[in-house]
Amino acid sequence: MREELLGPKVEGVAFAVIQQLNELNEKIYNVYLLNLREDIMEGIIVTSQGYGNNLTTGETVRTSKLRHSLEVLLPQEAAKIEPIMEEVFGLANEYWISFWVDGTLYDKKFVFLPESISEENMKLIPLLGEVGVMIK
Repeated sequence: MREELLGPKVEGVAFAVIQQLNELNEKIYNVYLLNLREDIMEGIIVTSQGYGNNLTTGETVRTSKLRHSLEVLLPQEAAKIEPIMEEVFGLANEYWISFWVDGTLYDKKFVFLPESISEENMKLIPLLGEVGVMIK
């Protein structure tokens, strides 16, 4: 495959599932996009979908595909993308991002593997000051 068809390498971008408390003091989880870059991300489009197999029945499970957009994400800034339910932690949770930096289009797929979103895998996410699971 020709190198120019692969597009520029995406670095300095991460997704994190953050454990938080709601107003009733119950655990909830939210997905955040983190710009760890030193430049501004613009025209951001994120799609999300969960997929896998039901361990009890063996049938294939696929969640609805959701689409989100952000105009701008500044350097060292994070944006909440969507809530995520504990029921889908057993699935692969895919986040596909496309964004522009200085007239160049970047594109990358991030996947939280099944069961990777768990209490044992949570650590402090410095940019947010909260605990969660992060993938780069």
